[in-house]
Amino acid sequence: MIPERHSLGKVIGRDLFRYGIIPLILMAAIIISAVFVVTTAHETRLLTAEKDRLYEEKDALDIEWRNLILEENALASHSRVERLSVDKLQMVHVEPAKENIIVSKQ
Repeated sequence: MIPERHSLGKVIGRDLFRYGIIPLILMAAIIISAVFVVTTAHETRLLTAEKDRLYEEKDALDIEWRNLILEENALASHSRVERLSVDKLQMVHVEPAKENIIVSKQ
């Protein structure tokens, strides 16, 4: 009697589909789940880096805004306005007795 020869790949495939369909489905689910985990981790890293960059930009804009507020307050101070009016426009303080108030009716 001649021993029958079988292809090992065919035997394993036939056994998997006949007796191991549940483990095969579970293995496919594990591989799909692993791909989604890797993809999600990568996207999370990208979004975290973007968030950090936006926080740095926010901090820089906040510092610039504070400096602009300080500059605005310095430029609008009464002593500066008074000094510019005297130096550049030769304005002087008027005594209350020399003030004239004009009221117009419309």
